[in-house]
Amino acid sequence: MRSGISVDARLTNVSNVDYINVMNVEQMNEALARGRLDIPGLFPRLEALQDAPARFRVELGLDPLPEEPGVILIRGARQYGKSTWMEGAIHETVREHGPGSAFLIDGDYIRDADHLTNEVSRLAGAFSAKAGARRLFIDEITAVADWERGLKRVLDRGELRRVLVVTTGSRATDLRRGSERLPGRKGRLARTNYLFPPISYAEFLRAGGDALGKSACSSYLISGGSPLAMGELIRTRRVPEWTVETVRDWIHGECASSGRSHRALVSVMEQLHRHGGAPLGQTKLARQAGLANNTVAAGWIEMLSDLLCVGTSLAWDSDKAVEIPRRPAKFHFVNLLAAAVWSPDAPRTAADFDGLPSERKGIWQEWAVAQELFRRAAIRGDPAPERMPHWRGREHEIDFVLGADEYLEVKLGRATALEFGWFLKSFPKGRLTVICRTPFEADRLRGITLKSFLLGT
Repeated sequence: MRSGISVDARLTNVSNVDYINVMNVEQMNEALARGRLDIPGLFPRLEALQDAPARFRVELGLDPLPEEPGVILIRGARQYGKSTWMEGAIHETVREHGPGSAFLIDGDYIRDADHLTNEVSRLAGAFSAKAGARRLFIDEITAVADWERGLKRVLDRGELRRVLVVTTGSRATDLRRGSERLPGRKGRLARTNYLFPPISYAEFLRAGGDALGKSACSSYLISGGSPLAMGELIRTRRVPEWTVETVRDWIHGECASSGRSHRALVSVMEQLHRHGGAPLGQTKLARQAGLANNTVAAGWIEMLSDLLCVGTSLAWDSDKAVEIPRRPAKFHFVNLLAAAVWSPDAPRTAADFDGLPSERKGIWQEWAVAQELFRRAAIRGDPAPERMPHWRGREHEIDFVLGADEYLEVKLGRATALEFGWFLKSFPKGRLTVICRTPFEADRLRGITLKSFLLGT
């Protein structure tokens, strides 16, 4: 598959049921078997792109799709373009490898693991003998309870030995567990686990965000890199409430399915905003959020991490070059759209964001850096991109430890090299980058703007 498959920037808030009414999955697979890519309604998300004012390319680290068999697991937040990407991948597969080279299963319409086993087995025998590659796409596989057991059965029977299975899902914990339960069954692919990351700031500008002028960066921050939110910001200069409700309903639904209460969710989000940028122990989080104990608090952080909304920044021991789990951690939002949805300030426009108090804007800027670090780590394939430690001494602290000798500090306003003379003494081999309003260059110290950091310059 060639790079540059676009993600719809103007999809309205429609459910999968609306798409099924255009063409159900069985009809779609029949068309794919015949190689009829020109049938209206076959790729509704791709068709919607034709009238979209902005299109965003996905940077996933999965380009091109391998032709050899195996199992690929892709996980990512809802409404970030996974299904649209999959439609593009199916289209490219059939266009390149011919009729009967790709089929689709929609996990939202699979009853259970047994149903999944039957559908996978049925389609495994339907590929064309002339197909140059065979690819089975399973969208939202984590909607199927115990999906890994259903897939494992077909893999163990050898029915998929010539097929590349590409799955997507929104529940990171299920995909992690599924990966662990498929040892030796994912083929010989160089990499099998992928995160669907936010769209980059550079891509936002390329797709039309530069028309926002000075408000482009603020607009990007409240969008969280979501193609839906970014498209609406380019078109109307505002994140619409239906986008907000979509994200809120998704998190509420995951909360309810795990037996957690709505009240506790609201309390936890309030505390994460209140203590943003500062270390927060789980005992303190439990007490201030009204949770039963620190174990419950840890469970909430784990759930929000699995939903790819919150990252954990543990304290860093610079002498031993290890994290210190027993100390209070920082909890950064790595999905700024989720942060905006649950923010007491409720920023929906660039003007809303620019009007925030300096303290709040400083927290958002630190979260923006965390989201970008998460995005880059996800594309690289780091095993735990949501982990980004910080260093804290008696008199000073550094927001992000990037490696044994690489550090990153975030300041909202002006900064100079003179302010960080202590760093050169404390870290004789260390290099510090300061994100601030006033760029500078000195020995092992440099200052860059947030825009430069987001653009990777």
